[in-house]
Amino acid sequence: MLFHQQRSAILVFAKAPVPGTVKTRLIPLLGEEKATELQAAMITNAVAMAARCQSHEIQLWCSPGTTHPLFRNLQSKYPISVHVQQGEDLGQRMHRAFVHALKDFDTAVLIGTDCPSLSVELLDRAFQVLHNDNDAVIVPAEDGGYVLIGLKKAAINIFSDIAWGTGQVYEQTTERFRHMRLAWETFDTLWDVDRPADIKKLVNERGGQWHPQLLSLLDSMKS
Repeated sequence: MLFHQQRSAILVFAKAPVPGTVKTRLIPLLGEEKATELQAAMITNAVAMAARCQSHEIQLWCSPGTTHPLFRNLQSKYPISVHVQQGEDLGQRMHRAFVHALKDFDTAVLIGTDCPSLSVELLDRAFQVLHNDNDAVIVPAEDGGYVLIGLKKAAINIFSDIAWGTGQVYEQTTERFRHMRLAWETFDTLWDVDRPADIKKLVNERGGQWHPQLLSLLDSMKS
């Protein structure tokens, strides 16, 4: 018997590291320049990690556009395609990215760049959940959001009327899953880097597989 080989995509959502527009809650602690460097390092770390998942297509979804030198540099170094996020809010942008990806792929997993704890192993687990007759997979964040969401179908109901940027995002999203009678799984809660308290954890935990650019930046924060 011949089995269908599932095709899968990893969607990395990234905001261009433009000073004063990224990691704004960290600027009082780090300063504008260092906060921008951190954004660039975490984008690079996320793309490098995703690129190690060799059995999945990697798509980098950029905001506000794809012309930032970092995005062009990453495209030259890694086997990724680059796309522009489109939509009035995060929900619309995520939905449209899923719509685009799921035209060509059976499953797609979307991640941000703020969670250094994401790993190749966790991404593979997420795709396995989707391959095992589940409709969705989601990984909660400590702040009430989520750091990963995976789908087989791009239903707009999952992303509309969500209180983005609040501690209710994960709860509201999983309530949508239940209301839509989706089969879904979740993993243990992870932490992301968004608040000043997260910087100490970031500096102390130093992942062994993190990109050298991020590790070097963390070393400079210790000094």
